[in-house]
Amino acid sequence: MSLINGLPAHVLLVHIVVVLVPLTALALVVAALWPRAARRLGPLLPLLALVALVSVPPTTQAGEWLERHVTDDALVRRHAELGDGLLPWALALFVLAAVVWWAARSAPAEPGRDGGTRWSALPVRIVVGVLSLAVAVGAVVDVYRIGDSGAKAAWHDTVSKTTTPAGLG
Repeated sequence: MSLINGLPAHVLLVHIVVVLVPLTALALVVAALWPRAARRLGPLLPLLALVALVSVPPTTQAGEWLERHVTDDALVRRHAELGDGLLPWALALFVLAAVVWWAARSAPAEPGRDGGTRWSALPVRIVVGVLSLAVAVGAVVDVYRIGDSGAKAAWHDTVSKTTTPAGLG
């Protein structure tokens, strides 16, 4: 995919990633730390994470196409390098979202109702919660770094530090 309606596909597809990865990260942390939220979200959590995951490769591929069609620049190369690192974070979000969904699905609605311990016992929930928080923070920070480097690559030479009178720009 190279162009959509005359625009580079990357500049359009990137918005899906920029919205869905942080949204998935937030939903994952809430669900991992609050079992009632995990039950309410149900399969929406892993579905959201799956859409975020599958949106990363086409966005990256469209970015690689765009990289080949712009002037060679260190900022563009840096942005491309950072962009290549998002897929593992998105995959980790998906795996943890599936684990949290599965655990909430298989856990009793009220703790201890079945008289025994379940997979979602407190120590396991703590580990999953900590992992979810770490992956969510890592994914959001990575999206921020990628976006910041992309903005710098796109705008570093194009915006004047002084204003121009209307109509003279």
